[in-house]
Amino acid sequence: MKIVKAEFDDLKEILELQYLAYQSEAALFGTDDIPPLKETLEDVIEEYNNGIILKMESDESEIGKIIGSVRAYEKDGTAYIGKLMVHPEYRGQGHGTKLLNEIQNFFPDKRYELFTSTRSVDNIRLYEKNGFNKFRQEAVTDELIFVYMEK
Repeated sequence: MKIVKAEFDDLKEILELQYLAYQSEAALFGTDDIPPLKETLEDVIEEYNNGIILKMESDESEIGKIIGSVRAYEKDGTAYIGKLMVHPEYRGQGHGTKLLNEIQNFFPDKRYELFTSTRSVDNIRLYEKNGFNKFRQEAVTDELIFVYMEK
């Protein structure tokens, strides 16, 4: 496995991975109507142009070359980390932690912030294990509550 900056030509494959990886999040709410599943290639291109997108590649993979990805951008001394994803067949092997650590290397000596749903217990556990602490919750709807975490 190797983690490198994504190239423009990788964005379509990363979006396809995103649609697959976020099915588990959608299942927590019983709907496909969640932002990561509605994002378009144009949205990903905009994020690519305004920040950093990393990809995790596997030469041995039969399911596609990119098996993980994470994005971040910096504003006012804070690196905002988002869209951390690992292909479902590769979860539970430390790849999320590797991606999370690697994206922080691109923003040394910064404050880091991310968010997830309060229902995403596995995500919260991953972030806490990697030094993130909850600092705020925000109800988006009656069903959807985001927990914001920082490091």
